[in-house]
Amino acid sequence: MNGLSWLLAASLLTLAAWVVILPVPSGLARLGQQPRFRMSLTVSSPKRLTVVVGAGAALLGLLFGGPVAATLGLVYAVSGAREFAHSVARKRAAAEHTRNLDALSSLAADLRAGATPSHAPIRGRLGELTAAAERLANETGAPTADLVDRIEADARTADRARARATAEAAGTQMTALLLAVLPLGGLGVGYGLGADPLQVLLHTPVGAVCAIAAALLQTVGLLWSNHLIRSPFA
Repeated sequence: MNGLSWLLAASLLTLAAWVVILPVPSGLARLGQQPRFRMSLTVSSPKRLTVVVGAGAALLGLLFGGPVAATLGLVYAVSGAREFAHSVARKRAAAEHTRNLDALSSLAADLRAGATPSHAPIRGRLGELTAAAERLANETGAPTADLVDRIEADARTADRARARATAEAAGTQMTALLLAVLPLGGLGVGYGLGADPLQVLLHTPVGAVCAIAAALLQTVGLLWSNHLIRSPFA
C-alpha cells in the first residue's frame, strides 16, 4: 500500500470521526451554558453519516482487497452506520420523552397545589395532549389537574408496557447480534483448518458470488429482525 493510499484512508477516517463525534459547546451555547471542554457522541445527519462511512469502507476495501472487498465493506458499513444512527436517535427520543414526562409531573403537582405552573416546556405528543387538556378545561370548566393527571398516568402505563416488550425482545436482539458476528466466526474456523477463506471469497468468482450473496442475505435478515423488534413501538 503506497503513501497516497494511506493518506486517502487517513483522510476518510478523520472525516468520518468529524461527522460522528461533535463537540458539546455548540449545544451548550444554545442552552446558554458555558462549555467545559467535554465531548459528546452525536449524529448530526444520519444520511451524511451513512454516505461517509459507506464510501470510506468501500475505498478501504478496494485498496486492501479489491472490488469484492469494496462491495462487502459498503454493504456492512452502510448497515452498521444506519443501525448506529437509529440507536442514537432512539436514545435521544427516550431522553426527550423522560424530560417531557418529568415536566408533566411538575405541572400536575403545581396545579394540584394551586401554585403558578413553573414547569419546563412540554414538547411532542405529551405537549399536544397537555395543550388540548388546557383548552378543554378553559371551555368546559373541568379541573385541569385531573386531566393532566390522567395524561401522566396513561403515559407511564405506556412506558411500563414498552419496557416489558423491550425485555421480551431481548432474545430477538441477541439473535440479530449473533447473525452479525457469525461470518467472523466462519472465517476463524476456516483459518483454523489451515485454509485461506478470504483469498477464496475475495479473489475467485465463486467465492465472490457467495460472499456478496451472503452479505445481502445477512443484511436483509438483520433488517427484518430489527423491524420485528421496533414495530411494537412505532
